Order: sequence, then C-alpha cells, then structure tokens
Amino acid sequence: MSFSDLFDSGFKKRNESHFAAIVRVAMDDCVISPEEQEFLDRLARRLEIGENDYKSILKDYKSYPINPPASYERRLDRLYDLARMVFVDSIKGDSEHLLLNKIAVGLGFTPENVKYITDKALCLVEKGLDRDDFADEMKNMNR
Repeated sequence: MSFSDLFDSGFKKRNESHFAAIVRVAMDDCVISPEEQEFLDRLARRLEIGENDYKSILKDYKSYPINPPASYERRLDRLYDLARMVFVDSIKGDSEHLLLNKIAVGLGFTPENVKYITDKALCLVEKGLDRDDFADEMKNMNR
C-alpha cells in the first residue's frame, strides 16, 4: 500500500465520520425532511461520499465515531455544516441543541463554552452567513 493510499483512507474516514455526525443530527427527530435530504445530498457530494457509502451511513450512522479535526479552521467548517443541518431541520428543540452541543464537544470545542459557541453558530446560520463569513464571525467572537 502506498503512502497516498493511507492518506486517502484517513481522509475518507474523517469525511464519513463527519457526514455520519450530520446524519445523527438530522435523525434526531427520526425523520429526514426533503430539505435535510437535499442538504445531505449536497454535503455527500462535497465530502466525496459515494452512493454505497452514503446508503451505509444512513443505515448505520450511530456506529461511526466523531473524529475531531486537528485545526480550529476544520472544526469551524464542521460546526457550520452541523449548525446548517439543525437550522434546516426547523425543529428548535432542546434535544437537537443538546445533540449539537455533544457533537461540538466531540469536535474539540470545550465543554465550558460549547453552549455559547453552538448558540452563536445557529444565530449566524440563521442570518444566512456563508462558510467564510461564519468562520470570521466565530473567530472574532472572543475579541
């Protein structure tokens, strides 16, 4: 096996885990709405998740670990995707916020301020910020 095969395998597993975390948020209410399905389809393409892997993840999403990204940039990128999924779900309930908080801790955000971070993330997504503006605002919230 070549070095590039190892890199591709790790990259693929991280993307699958990230996608499974988002499916977990979508499935919190046990239903994937048409809007969620559309978002999952777009995200799967962006994360280069093939059709067979997509189906497998949908079927068994709880078996995938949450792999925290090493960089803050990547954590913000994943938080953006998760916050968008919660927003698209349009069910503003405690269970989704609790799940988003748990996944955010799993992504590497500190438990002490995870509620503030996820609330801010949901607010920014609701305002319609794109990925870059979202990241800038999240980075500036501590200044």
